[in-house]
Amino acid sequence: MPTTDEILAKTWQTHQQGDATQAEKVYRSIVERDPKHVNGWCYLGIALHDLRRYDESVAAYERALALQPSFPIALNNMGNSLRYLGRVAEADEAFQRALDLSPDYFNALRNRGTLHAWTGRIDLAFQYYHQAMQLNPNDAELHRNLGVIHLLQGNFKDGWREYDFRWQCSEAIQHRYQQPKWTGQSLVGKTVLLYSEQGLGDTIHFVRFAKTLKELGATTIVHMQPALLALLQGCQGIDYLIPNSLQIEHSFDYHCSLLDTARILQIDDTNVPNTVPYLKVSDSLSSYWRNTLANALPKAKLRVGIVWQGNADHQADMFRSIPLEKLTPLADLDGIQLVSLQRDKGVEQLKNWSGSKQIYCLPENIDQSSGAFMDTAAIIQHLDLIVTSDTSMAHLACALARPTCVLLGFTPDWRWLQNRSDSPWYPTCRLFRQPAVGDWETVVSEVKNHIAAML
Repeated sequence: MPTTDEILAKTWQTHQQGDATQAEKVYRSIVERDPKHVNGWCYLGIALHDLRRYDESVAAYERALALQPSFPIALNNMGNSLRYLGRVAEADEAFQRALDLSPDYFNALRNRGTLHAWTGRIDLAFQYYHQAMQLNPNDAELHRNLGVIHLLQGNFKDGWREYDFRWQCSEAIQHRYQQPKWTGQSLVGKTVLLYSEQGLGDTIHFVRFAKTLKELGATTIVHMQPALLALLQGCQGIDYLIPNSLQIEHSFDYHCSLLDTARILQIDDTNVPNTVPYLKVSDSLSSYWRNTLANALPKAKLRVGIVWQGNADHQADMFRSIPLEKLTPLADLDGIQLVSLQRDKGVEQLKNWSGSKQIYCLPENIDQSSGAFMDTAAIIQHLDLIVTSDTSMAHLACALARPTCVLLGFTPDWRWLQNRSDSPWYPTCRLFRQPAVGDWETVVSEVKNHIAAML
């Protein structure tokens, strides 16, 4: 009969292979049989964290620490779960307690740096990252995180170099082809395969480089998410468009991720290829929605599309998505008609809308017959302004050259840089930034004043 520790060790192997659900069941059975099993509570906390049940994860670590207060691993892990809950001070205290017990605890230093990177204390992020670097100078995740900070600060040369370490991180999806990676070789008469690497917004953002490489003489193949197939049909610079659910049958000479083209071309805030629009909506679809909106919407001086909720699975979603109720001041403006562009997660918040004007909601079946984003793209053409949190909708609207207000958390995604209201990536974009973590009221007030000036 295996011992409890042997069961834990075997279950940990299952857990590491990606089955956190099954692992949780076993860990929970262990602590139910033996409520004083410290490691059982710690392992349970890890599983719950991986299942994104962060409150429960913290509770499990607290049980472990009640039994064994001097437990650096549980303290570090609890700090990580607290970070995802946005409980910054508590997370920092947990990391400090772990480091008091184990000053050379690499993961605690790295996680503490990430906590402060997320919450805008870049000075502290650098401090803890560099301490961690002394302990493990080859850690890929640490280099990647430093790259993100450099890019955020506009230090593109160091940023691209460090961010390139992301390919060595455990979660990276490697693209293995017989052909070599493109690293700057001449593309005259050559075919290059460009592939998506991150989310839909990232693909919309970086697909502009297909045109750049075509201008350098390349034939371009773009291998991207199936959801974007219809939208990118009219994108300039793409010779072949293939959803990444299919194998590549075309021959090619080089391959490269869309994002890596920016590093290879040594892109910084002075030389971004930012001609917009680089996406196109069909005339027939645009005409259909022009007529539909004219019949459906009351007359208003400004039609303003709004988006508040981003991808709930994004690791920093709690810092970048906006509760819909925070946007109620916009409804007080005379002559404005709000139009919801929100899809899927976040739509449920409309039930609790308390603004002085009703939000017009689009039909539930949009983007189903024409393709993902297609109806939305056509609708955006007939709105006067888009107000959005940092979502794929921001990239879509800006790539279509529509006037767009992007509402940013205190520490935004690196591409929005710092301390500026414009974006070198998108000429029609205006950025509104939180002055402090969680302060959406000030941001919305500034957006309201901006719209009032337009009116």
